[in-house]
Amino acid sequence: MERSSADRLDFTTRLRAEQVADVVSNAPMGVSGALIGGAVLVVSLAAGGLLGWSRALTWLAAICAPGSLHLVLAALYRRRTPPPEDWRRWAIPFTLFAFAEGLCWGYAALWLVDPVYAEQRLIVILVVCVVATGAVWAFSAYPPAFLAVFLPGMPPYILYGLSTGSGVDATIVPLDVVFSIAMPLLAFHAAGRFAESQRLRFALAELAETLREQKETAEQAIQARARFLAAASHDLRQPVHALSLLAGALAGRQMDRDAAEIVGHITASTAALDELFSALLDISRLDAGVVEVRRDIFPIAPLLARLAHEYAAEAAAKGLVLRAVRCSALVETDAVLLERILRNLLSNAVRYTDRGRILLGCRHRDGAVSIEVWDTGCGIEPAAQGLIFEEFYQIGNAERDRAKGLGLGLAIVRRLSTTLELALTLGSVPGKGSVFRVGVTRAQALPRAGAPGPATAPAWPAVPDPSGLIVVVDDELAIREAMRRLLGSWGHRVIIAGSGAEAAALLAAEPRPPDAILCDYRLRAGEDGIAVIQALQSRYDIAVPAALITGDTGPERLRQAQASGLVVLQKPLANARLRAAVGALLREAWRLR
Repeated sequence: MERSSADRLDFTTRLRAEQVADVVSNAPMGVSGALIGGAVLVVSLAAGGLLGWSRALTWLAAICAPGSLHLVLAALYRRRTPPPEDWRRWAIPFTLFAFAEGLCWGYAALWLVDPVYAEQRLIVILVVCVVATGAVWAFSAYPPAFLAVFLPGMPPYILYGLSTGSGVDATIVPLDVVFSIAMPLLAFHAAGRFAESQRLRFALAELAETLREQKETAEQAIQARARFLAAASHDLRQPVHALSLLAGALAGRQMDRDAAEIVGHITASTAALDELFSALLDISRLDAGVVEVRRDIFPIAPLLARLAHEYAAEAAAKGLVLRAVRCSALVETDAVLLERILRNLLSNAVRYTDRGRILLGCRHRDGAVSIEVWDTGCGIEPAAQGLIFEEFYQIGNAERDRAKGLGLGLAIVRRLSTTLELALTLGSVPGKGSVFRVGVTRAQALPRAGAPGPATAPAWPAVPDPSGLIVVVDDELAIREAMRRLLGSWGHRVIIAGSGAEAAALLAAEPRPPDAILCDYRLRAGEDGIAVIQALQSRYDIAVPAALITGDTGPERLRQAQASGLVVLQKPLANARLRAAVGALLREAWRLR
């Protein structure tokens, strides 16, 4: 990213610009205070008969001239806000005006003081010292300006005192000398502090800019990864989806045992790919923010008991004891998403524990319920505890053994916990085991009877695997043919088309509307599956049940698909899932007619 010109300037230029800006901004208050002090001084002396009015007004006019120029310069500076590299254009006149003010104040000892009255001289010196002290505050940020106003101001008093050398002057001169040394030292110290504060500010600004650039780079990398994942996932899902459909069509045919075994291996391999793609889809959906959260209050005990029962056989096969501790707590969260979290944690515990036991239970902690999964597995080294929640990170699986999982379970757990706003913590001792804790809000009572609960889908009358006319729109020939064969083997009549226009042309010859539409989301020539379905539905008086089939995992496309209100099926689509979806669509068509 291109930085601004101010950020590219060297430190000295930037510092000088800040020094000038500081003294110019302080000038109105400092100069106004000095002018008021001067006016009070000469008016008091003239009113007391110690100074003639003509001399008093002449000196006051002299002191007001550079002061007024200072005020005009400050006003112009604020109005124009000049760039840092123009600091000299403002510093030079500002310093010259300061020097003129210093001369006026310095020669007040010669102009305003009557040699006869030592008290008068003492008053003038006192006012000048106060003004010089104020200059430390107003002008010290830029030392040349301070020296310009201070150095012409004090020496005349010292020289005048040395020339008389008696009475009050003998006492005042040493004090003036000490004051003339102390004030510049104080001003230089203040200037050093100002320069250091600016150096730290510049460094902080550069660090913030660097962090911002790094954040943008990281976000761009994440977006690039998401785009790559979406594109790669879509392109990989297409042939796997076709393979799954063809394997399903083959499985329904008569064949010898060897051929059936080969088909079984193909089905198992496509199921493994489906598991990987489903995990990737879960992560993409969570990153896209399209996972709907439905909070409810429910007892945690039945969920823990059911999960323990489901994983008990898998644990027993490894010689492990898996037990759920009874818990009477009520919790408030999304039960379905919480179950997915606990399933992933239990699956990991069984996978990485070779002996001992696994314990599932909960504890009460500060108004919350901590659901905990304990195991006596290999444990996790401290250096790896922050990495295990990253995608595809696995401990002790450099060879990527599929039996040890995909390395996506804990990444999904972390995202789900963030979505549900649950506290996820890990404790582990290498060689002894681990505990994963999920903090859930504790509820006091179940919802009252009659209160609205989670929305449920209406139960339509079942139709035993009805057959119907199904339109399949997909731009991949292999998938169209596989769908035709598979749906045909289930007893359906199938119309296949590569585009919306082709589907409309084929349907024009049909005497009745189709019973269901299955359409790919991303078609060729920029055609959109949602628009195709809507166009086909608009041809009939009823809303033909339809499903959108997609291999996309991109967050934006997932949001669009979900917002369409259509049934969304993800590739690769298992035969059982496709059959269930088609059956649901046909039952809906039967209900509408």
